[in-house]
Amino acid sequence: MTKYIIRRILLLIPVLLGVSIIIFSIMRVFSPDPASIVLGQHATAEKMVEWRDANGLNDPVPVQYIEYMKGIFKGDFGASYYSKTSVAKEVFSRFPATIELAMCAIIVASIVGIFLGVISAVKKNSIIDNMSMITALIGVSMPIFWLGILLIILFSGILGWVPAQGRIETLLRPSGVTGFYLVDSLLEGDLESFGSALKHLVLPTVTLAMYSMAIIARMTRSTMLETLSKDYIRTARAKGISESRVIKKHALSNALIPIVTVIGIQLGYLLGGAVLTETVFAWPGIGKFTVEAIMKSDFPIVQGVVLLVAVIFVVMNLVVDIIYAFLDPRIKYS
Repeated sequence: MTKYIIRRILLLIPVLLGVSIIIFSIMRVFSPDPASIVLGQHATAEKMVEWRDANGLNDPVPVQYIEYMKGIFKGDFGASYYSKTSVAKEVFSRFPATIELAMCAIIVASIVGIFLGVISAVKKNSIIDNMSMITALIGVSMPIFWLGILLIILFSGILGWVPAQGRIETLLRPSGVTGFYLVDSLLEGDLESFGSALKHLVLPTVTLAMYSMAIIARMTRSTMLETLSKDYIRTARAKGISESRVIKKHALSNALIPIVTVIGIQLGYLLGGAVLTETVFAWPGIGKFTVEAIMKSDFPIVQGVVLLVAVIFVVMNLVVDIIYAFLDPRIKYS
């Protein structure tokens, strides 16, 4: 297992190298000139040339990439063209917001998705099965931004139950160090801040969880149907074991591996920054931050975020592979 983990970590190097080359090239080929955006439309040509020289943008692209990678190996991801703050500080100051939203969304998606998938498989071709799969189909088909807007109109605009945007009321922001408002407010015993943070989480969490829930539900249903047709399930029923125990102990436990795979992939996607959801709900995470950086051609920020997302996906795949060994002792890594 240790050798396998080390080998997977080493594979991260060529992956990140390839990702860095792609995003570095795309930003310089397809993005507008950042000098005109940073300095404004009234800046003189001399000022723009001076600014590009100061930021190394007048060098050939291969030279720029080599200099960038030298900084990466030293732990320097560059600084934002606008705030002049280091990329690492800018990204990680917003990352807790994305983690908090992603974790809430994947928990909701997993619980609801697995429940709907199991019920659909057990009640195959029933009204419950059809309604569950229709729900899953809607979740897969409906655009996230459209769902978010509908939820805002209904639950915030018409009913006024929950806030439409933001992460917490400004005056209630907890002063904890974790950056997770739910955790910090509980640690401080501030129930008012906890309630505000929870209310602000409701709509973006439901919006973000919808697609993942649908994918998990469909995978759970198909895997459970296949598992329920196995001989050992018929044997368990023939022995007089209760149906609920057959479903939980024998069927679901053996169907978990593909389900865990889907959950891991979806969590990696969510942690990479739910761009549309964060933008619709003005959620101050790395997804919304990345959109703003792209619009401003803030090359260092975009490059840093993309590399972070690549690391997250590779790590999540590794974690899922390790979980396999715990779910099924027959799986061995050499």
